[in-house]
Amino acid sequence: MKTLKACLSIFRIKTAEGLQYRMAGLAGATTSIFWALIEITIYTVFYKYSDQHNAGIIAGLSLKQVVSYVWLAELLHLMQPFNIDGDILGKINNGDVGIEMCRPLDLYFHWFAKTAASRLTPVVWRGIPILIFSLIMPESCGLSAPASFQGLICFLVSAASALLLCTSYGMLACSIRLSIAWGDGPVYIIVLIGGVLSGSYLPLQLWPEFLQDFLILQPFAGYLDIPVRFYIGALAPDNIFHALGLQMFWSVIFIAAGRFLMTRRLKRIIIQGG
Repeated sequence: MKTLKACLSIFRIKTAEGLQYRMAGLAGATTSIFWALIEITIYTVFYKYSDQHNAGIIAGLSLKQVVSYVWLAELLHLMQPFNIDGDILGKINNGDVGIEMCRPLDLYFHWFAKTAASRLTPVVWRGIPILIFSLIMPESCGLSAPASFQGLICFLVSAASALLLCTSYGMLACSIRLSIAWGDGPVYIIVLIGGVLSGSYLPLQLWPEFLQDFLILQPFAGYLDIPVRFYIGALAPDNIFHALGLQMFWSVIFIAAGRFLMTRRLKRIIIQGG
């Protein structure tokens, strides 16, 4: 209980710290909105003028659903661990991990709370302007209403579970970085794979048919593809327990792997820098 209270306090402090960067958040939101409009334009062209204009419909997504998918993907994309928390990475590079180990708190969960806060704060400062802008856009290129009220509830619950999944995978990448003394390249490759397989760049339903079973079961679908499917009606609310079970399963796997790697590394860690 003491560890839990300490981690919650760290989470609140880190979240409050992240919310201070208002202008950076608004600038990032502008970039995300501009990128979303580019994607929507590309999808519209393909749906209306491609020789295979029925391909998206056959895959189970109408243009209206894809447009909503793009906006929600830009929102949930902000939770994804495309890098290690700057404060934690600085401590690893500067040799301050030794100081962190002196705290009367489990280092993994200490950093887990910080990582969770760094994944949540962008959703506030960048996500809210994106959401508002998507709602005031014309119907053809704006965010549509959820397919059903139950779908909206499932979306919110699954998105909360996605935050845990993103954080746990971010901590796995952090644990791997702790064991590397020659650069950040491998970590960026690891987190980039998660971004590609999450549906951030292309809805997973539009991938080739023979990959669909793999794509829905692999861990990164829980980042945003699964939650968004509930919102747009591509996944029925009856599947919520299966979806949450899948997200929680991979979260537990990532937490166990990350904690194992970090514990093993800390037993023989060599502090560099200073």
